[in-house]
Amino acid sequence: MSQYHVFSIPTSLLETLTPRTLFGEPISQLSQESKPTVAHEPQIATSSRACNICLGVTFTDVDVQREHFRSDWHRYNVKLRINGAQPVAETDFAKLVDRSESSADSSGSDSDAVNALANKAKRNGRSLSPTERKAAPQTAITWFHSPPDTQIGVYRAMFSQQSDPTAYLLELKEMQIPYEDGRTWALFMVAGGHFAGAIVRVSRAADDEDEADNKRKKHKKPKPDTEVLRHKTFHRYTTRRKQGGSQSANDNAKGPAKSAGALLRRYGEQALRDDIRNLLQDWAEELSACERIWIRASTSNRKIFMDYDGSVIAKGDDRLRTFPFPTRRPTQSELSRCLLELTRVKVSHLTEDALRAQDEAYLNSLPKPKLVPVVKEPLPDKPKPPVLTKEEEQLRDKWGRLLEMVSKGRLEPLRAFWEREASSLGGVNTAIPEWAGERHKTLLQVAARAGQADTVKWLLDEAGADPTIEVGDLDDEDDDHSDASDAPAVVSKGSRRTAYDLARTRAVRDVFRRCAGDHPEKWDWLGAGHVPSVLSKQMEEERDERKKQRRKGLKERVKEREAREKGQSRSVSPEVVVQPAAKVEDVRSVGGPRRLGGSSGAAEGVAGLTPEMRAKVERERRARAAEARLKALGGG
Repeated sequence: MSQYHVFSIPTSLLETLTPRTLFGEPISQLSQESKPTVAHEPQIATSSRACNICLGVTFTDVDVQREHFRSDWHRYNVKLRINGAQPVAETDFAKLVDRSESSADSSGSDSDAVNALANKAKRNGRSLSPTERKAAPQTAITWFHSPPDTQIGVYRAMFSQQSDPTAYLLELKEMQIPYEDGRTWALFMVAGGHFAGAIVRVSRAADDEDEADNKRKKHKKPKPDTEVLRHKTFHRYTTRRKQGGSQSANDNAKGPAKSAGALLRRYGEQALRDDIRNLLQDWAEELSACERIWIRASTSNRKIFMDYDGSVIAKGDDRLRTFPFPTRRPTQSELSRCLLELTRVKVSHLTEDALRAQDEAYLNSLPKPKLVPVVKEPLPDKPKPPVLTKEEEQLRDKWGRLLEMVSKGRLEPLRAFWEREASSLGGVNTAIPEWAGERHKTLLQVAARAGQADTVKWLLDEAGADPTIEVGDLDDEDDDHSDASDAPAVVSKGSRRTAYDLARTRAVRDVFRRCAGDHPEKWDWLGAGHVPSVLSKQMEEERDERKKQRRKGLKERVKEREAREKGQSRSVSPEVVVQPAAKVEDVRSVGGPRRLGGSSGAAEGVAGLTPEMRAKVERERRARAAEARLKALGGG
């Protein structure tokens, strides 16, 4: 089949056309015929001998009604109702059965024929949901179908913008009516400093149609369907070579350039704009008679054609269109190509089955509508951290630095910092703020818990820290106490505890006891402070003297024991028998299997030795144990 001109489609083809797609929905001739008319609308039965499904048909007796319920017509309408479609009249059902029997094999039963009709009606009646209609993309070409296997396509931009897609077929038929002077279009293109414009007659006038019919006998060449009435092309230097973009766009992005080329390009843009507007003014009469005005231009270049004082083309003109396909450089030949593309009808030849498969593939390709999310009750907003002022931020920074120096025992920086910031922090006994994240209440408690003896001594002697302030509720970690003899007794949770109870080393506890002896009247050390006893300098000297005496007596006892053992060994003078290595291995193996890693226990260590050798080994063990005790007493 040859290509058709959009304004001269044969009448024989035009009369058989039906809209092929509507948002991707196939509208077949069968579904159009199966729709009930106004007279076939469902009726509510007022009698018990009637069928509400089959359009309210009534029956003379019960037997006829039962026979109707077993008929194919009733079963077909039931299937339509289940599928959400409207029932059909009995005459329409007979036509559907005749058409189905003529196209199907004769071997099928009546029941199979009814199911096939119902499935076909369901497939043909398939439509898009409102969500899918919005998601369905609009194609540039709208298609019409002519039975049995011919389809023609026309660009949507050819039709009126206000018309509904269902009215495209009616508007296509109106396009075939010839105008008195013919239809004229205006085509304009501008890009990169190139311009091309033309006024074209796209359909012959009514007089030309009559002349063509009268002169067919003379076999003269008929006039072409399209004719260029006026055209113009020109070019101006507006873009930098191999750089792209207009000079005005570059000026808006980077500021006005001051080169000679930039000045030439600005002049070229102004000259191009003036030339186009002068041309439009010269063609004003022809433009007013044009049915469509096609413009290919960028957003900035469209301002050349409209929206200025004295413009020939109004901004909101209904005739304005853009080319619905890609275009190349504006030239006269490109205008001719675009005109041919717009006015030539697209033709395809697909069977009903191929079209149905195409539609099904398209419907399946559409994105499924998203599920509506279940609205849950909003969770309560988390409390936002308070906005701190500059003074509050400085105060928090000071407390952070102070706690770090106390817990790590940096005494010299602590002294300098305290002399400078003591007044702003409120004193040494001020409770530590809760936002600091510290579990203890005072600096003395922090230092005692960290085991910093020098810091504790400075806080008690110089800073005047109070040792009787109670400790807050602490976790199990703070219940760990030293095993030393002077360690404070374990205090149960909920009872009153002080900084001394947090000390886990003898050095820190001695600091508390010394301060209690040096300043007995300053605090209630032995009562509220939980200090068990004071420790004076004389008491420390006496304690050191007792340690020395114990160490000296222990050494003397060790010497006496060694001398006594040596005297016994000389009187006995045992003979030491050295056994071969092989014999020793045999002796070790006598006691049976041993654990991996060697023998364990004193008995296994002296197994296989003579009584004299065993006595000597035992004496050496005792001597080493005595030396270890002496070292412990001496603080080594």
